[in-house]
Amino acid sequence: MFKFRIGDEVLVTAGRDKGKKGKIEKVFPKIDKVTVENINIYKRHRKVSKSQAAGIYEISRPISCAKIAVICPKCTKVTRINFGYDGKNKQRLCVKCQGSLTT
Repeated sequence: MFKFRIGDEVLVTAGRDKGKKGKIEKVFPKIDKVTVENINIYKRHRKVSKSQAAGIYEISRPISCAKIAVICPKCTKVTRINFGYDGKNKQRLCVKCQGSLTT
């Protein structure tokens, strides 16, 4: 089970976007990166093609999981993720309030 899921509220802890908050849009567990909305934005110059007009487009690049921290929806604090079991189901838990991080 991967610690980060789509829809989690995260805080950037390192890099040029340090201190910004956003929601996870895509998760790449094999390369240990995530895409967060309005974080790590770069400009891409595109030529004209059949499907797209020419111009300068802003794209969001993936950011390393080491540079983000989850914000707990219950206690609204920046926290780490712990794993626990509820019967046979594995859950993600907040380290600070022990609340479930299900979205």
